[in-house]
Amino acid sequence: MIKIDFNKNWKFRKAGTDRPWRKLCLPHDAMLEEKRDPKCESGSAGAYFPGGIYEYEKEMEVSAEWADKKITIEFEGIYGKSEIWVNERYVGKIVYGYTEARFDLTDYLYFGAGNKIYVRVDNHEMPNSRWYTGSGIYRPVTLYVQDQIHIQLHGIKVNTISYNPARIAVSVAHARGYAEIQILDGECVIAAAKGDEAEITLPGAKLWDDETPDLYRCRVFLTDGDKVVDTQESIFGIRMVEWSPQGLFINGKETLLRGGCLHHDNGIVGACAYDESEERRVRIMKENGFNAIRSAHNPCSRAMLDACDKLGMYVMDETWDMWYQHKSKYDYATEFMDNYKEDIRTMVEKDYNHPSVIMYSIGNEVSEPAKTEGKELAKEMIELCHKLDGSRAVTAGINLMIIANAAKGKEMYHAEGGINTEAAGDIGGDGQSAQMPDMSRMDSTMFNSMTQMVGSNMNHSADGEEADCATSPILDMLDIAGYNYASGRYTMEGKAHPDRLILGSETFPHEIGNNWKMVKQYPYLIGDFMWTAFDYLGEAGIGAWSYSADAMGFEKPYPWLAGGAGVIDLTGNPDGEALYARTVWGKNDEVLLAVTPANHPGEEVIKSAWRGTNAIPSWSWRGCEGNAVTVEAYTEAPHIRLYLNEALLAEKDTTDCKAIFEAEYRPGVLKAVGTDEEGNEIMTGMLKSAAGNLQLSIQPEKEYVQPGEILYVAINICDKDGIVESNADELISIEVQGGELLGFGSARQRTEESFLDKEATACYGRTLAAVRVLDEQVCIAVKGVTLPESSVTI
Repeated sequence: MIKIDFNKNWKFRKAGTDRPWRKLCLPHDAMLEEKRDPKCESGSAGAYFPGGIYEYEKEMEVSAEWADKKITIEFEGIYGKSEIWVNERYVGKIVYGYTEARFDLTDYLYFGAGNKIYVRVDNHEMPNSRWYTGSGIYRPVTLYVQDQIHIQLHGIKVNTISYNPARIAVSVAHARGYAEIQILDGECVIAAAKGDEAEITLPGAKLWDDETPDLYRCRVFLTDGDKVVDTQESIFGIRMVEWSPQGLFINGKETLLRGGCLHHDNGIVGACAYDESEERRVRIMKENGFNAIRSAHNPCSRAMLDACDKLGMYVMDETWDMWYQHKSKYDYATEFMDNYKEDIRTMVEKDYNHPSVIMYSIGNEVSEPAKTEGKELAKEMIELCHKLDGSRAVTAGINLMIIANAAKGKEMYHAEGGINTEAAGDIGGDGQSAQMPDMSRMDSTMFNSMTQMVGSNMNHSADGEEADCATSPILDMLDIAGYNYASGRYTMEGKAHPDRLILGSETFPHEIGNNWKMVKQYPYLIGDFMWTAFDYLGEAGIGAWSYSADAMGFEKPYPWLAGGAGVIDLTGNPDGEALYARTVWGKNDEVLLAVTPANHPGEEVIKSAWRGTNAIPSWSWRGCEGNAVTVEAYTEAPHIRLYLNEALLAEKDTTDCKAIFEAEYRPGVLKAVGTDEEGNEIMTGMLKSAAGNLQLSIQPEKEYVQPGEILYVAINICDKDGIVESNADELISIEVQGGELLGFGSARQRTEESFLDKEATACYGRTLAAVRVLDEQVCIAVKGVTLPESSVTI
């Protein structure tokens, strides 16, 4: 088999305009190129980006030697509805924007001549999602050339059937020929077998888990007589998943999931699923203590799964955000019933050999299971997942409040899409209705109180017997019951449902201290997935804490851009809640500090239910001397002493790994000392202020790159020692030679700036650039309004 990267030399244009065709490389997000509009029908959910109809075209010479071959094209993801044409002949369509599709082009091609592939992407109907989707061919495209006698694409399946001793089952799908199987550790063949089905023992094999992500290769040769006619390889890990009310076990070891939900966009490059972008997010999450990802709320990319395999990250791969009932007017619900079975088959096939995938989720916060037909559909989907892959658990992100209300005739979403405010207001427990008030008439204090009530009450909205009865049918069908915002039920489920295994499939990040105590205490509670790990585009401002007057209301107006709920910001920098979670999980051996912004004296912050703090790890706030700040110290030590410039400010006991201090900002060194019960120092941590003249620091995340690779570069405002200054933000411009600037921006959640421009205003002193390397050297030059030019060559 010949596998061809089919991402270069495409032409693109927006249909119905006079814009000329232009060349580009895939993946590509056409939505980022659109001008945001406060009147856009995508609204705050889509970050005020319009959609459109887009055309992609690629010309290719097809060798005459391929005339007897099978030619297949694979699209990993196109948003939204798309049609594929070859040489002006219709080939097929893709309906769901997150599913893979393959098309046999053999009968459409001219061999020994030029050919034209044309893709039309229709994403003009808005709103069609509850978040930023991107538009166009946003995931990679691959062309495969095979003999007529061949192994089916992705036709190798490897399943661990025993970990002690390590034993795998390998199956090979093909129509004719004879299969020979090799198992490789690096370049060394460690085992072999013959035939389409084989069980292979691997003595002394290394097992895969989140701490030791060891991988192997399965190579299959297909012979016809004495001739090898096809060869395929697949990466796999030796990993067995087992579950029971006693817990989740990976290779026999009890495993707790330190999880974060993750949307599919990559911040400054939009929806583009570059390999480097996906791996970067996984790496940053690992560095911050996470060991699990929930792909909210659609199947994740192959690049994401490859990164999770490589770095050791468990995955709950999710199918959809809706079933047959609309949440947005033009979403996938209309096409759902015609396509859901194939969507599941496609996802399972993609995931099958990835050891990182331990669970399939059949949906997020759907209300259909409140009805008989919805329960029957859920049962059918669960059985289909089990039939296709019996080695993994099936779950779903079940919002118990939504199903309980739907059972009473209060649907969360209107039939034509959009929130039903009456149902949304029923956030109390059984029989307790708290009608959602008019947010526009509140002052910030009232709004803050309301948002906190929403958060706390949502967790207890399903505590009563009525809600339990309404939700138990779907929860008991699932191998692992996913609870969205229902932590109030955690303590009671051991007695109420002794056969049920549960996880927090969606939770508030600031509640991780209490939630994790329960995860460790109750064997039937196997983990927590906070909303969210990384910040994301769309659902504009839903999780933001802001000093902006337009921040009140759950749907923020233009120019709000990002959700604001991520504990890691759009550019990959952790905030206080990420540091807190890392501490609660026992993943750091020092005191971590975060400080509320010192540059808003006397202003009340407008809060969101999805956050418990807006503190960031910085003690560098020029011009803010004397301003009040809140210092948060995170540590497993029972006591904390807080010092500023070696003077003791205060001493406190920690509660749930946290101590909170009120202080006045003064530049210098903020130091925290963690002590044991006897007062002995056991760990420390500190933050320093930037000193002296500020400059622009260019920090490539890799020292060496190859042409064609994507390089991320942090561009920060800092002192000569690299300490970032949080209160000197200004507009920064960038120039790149020897590379293509793919995205440049900051973590600002409210902005009119475009990631495709060469200028961006820093956010707390930080910006980020993504560059595709084109030459042997790349030169990046930056300058600010007041800051002098700086440059670096990689």
